[in-house]
Amino acid sequence: MSTFSQHNFKGEKALIRVDFNVPLDDQFNITDDTRIKAAVPTIKKILNDGGSVILMSHLGRPKDGPTDKYSLKHLIKHISELLGGTTVLFANDCIGEQAYVTAGMLKPGEVLLLENLRFYKEEEKGDKGFAEKLSKLGDVYVNDAFGTAHRAHASTAVIAEFFAKDKRMFGLLMEGEVASAEKVLHESKKPFTAIIGGAKVSDKILIIENLLERATDIIIGGGMAYTFMKAQGGHIGKSLCEDDRLETARELIKKADAKGVCLHLPSDSTIADKFAADAETAASPSNAIPDGWMGLDIGAMACDQFTNVIKRSKTILWNGPMGVFEMEKFQHGTKTVAEAVVEATKEGAFSLVGGGDSVAAVNQFGFADKVSYVSTGGGAMLEYFEGKTLPGIAAIKD
Repeated sequence: MSTFSQHNFKGEKALIRVDFNVPLDDQFNITDDTRIKAAVPTIKKILNDGGSVILMSHLGRPKDGPTDKYSLKHLIKHISELLGGTTVLFANDCIGEQAYVTAGMLKPGEVLLLENLRFYKEEEKGDKGFAEKLSKLGDVYVNDAFGTAHRAHASTAVIAEFFAKDKRMFGLLMEGEVASAEKVLHESKKPFTAIIGGAKVSDKILIIENLLERATDIIIGGGMAYTFMKAQGGHIGKSLCEDDRLETARELIKKADAKGVCLHLPSDSTIADKFAADAETAASPSNAIPDGWMGLDIGAMACDQFTNVIKRSKTILWNGPMGVFEMEKFQHGTKTVAEAVVEATKEGAFSLVGGGDSVAAVNQFGFADKVSYVSTGGGAMLEYFEGKTLPGIAAIKD
């Protein structure tokens, strides 16, 4: 594989798999353009070199072929604005005559956006014939879609085999994602703290197991903490709990103990009488929550406890919030953890934040530029830290 930064794209047509799967409102306005912005440096480098760009992406989950709701044409204006006013041409199909003719006539400095790849069932099936048709549109293949790197789809994995090794590469975004993830997984400085939050233990079992081999400390917050509390005989009221995972939680506690990894559970919680923004709240030990009440955030003592662990860390991975941070009454724990991560980063720690909710939290609190790296790929990052091989990465590296 060739490296993107060293490659000169002069006179070449670069076919880029981007992840422009962005949320749209009823008027087709983009409500969060993070993913499009993340691809801009890759696109600009190719255009500045004197190359041209063909963008391909999916949007949403169209069930029955082409539908206006999932058309990428709704993104043209915004992509053009983010590229400083560059005209963005559009092909109303991702393969077929119009796409080939327009791509064939592209001049250096021009950008072409193809229609939604998922209008073809072959994309998600990883169909080889479909991948080959796509490959004919460009001279060089650039994968810059970390958000779909865990999918063995035609445009993310299969297509690479139709390009010579020096004509297939990661874009700048993928390069950054892979380098940051590898830094945490394989070159972590100790103490290494993993902060794992979110609702369910079942979603995070594999990542916790894989991190037990690497981390010195694992902080557990969010709804999943109560499954651990109950597993140890605690009383959790009507807090979220996966009763079928109590044995799993006990196993993880045992494994951590055997490996000398400190597993930190929140000693206290902010509890509520109902799941609502206007709920009555109180403080309670996490393992003695009264009947009829539920834990919706970590408490003041847990905030201090977690802050101390985070501040002495040299490597930090954060995946998942500490509570229902979307409601103001229950965002204190997540914000405190975010502040501690920022503080540790300032002191020289390497911090990687990934997973939809943690990313939303650091953005909401205005801390995105105060941590070392914010990952754009929720599911992909999770699978990477579970120790799985991601097809989109393997296809370029092999």
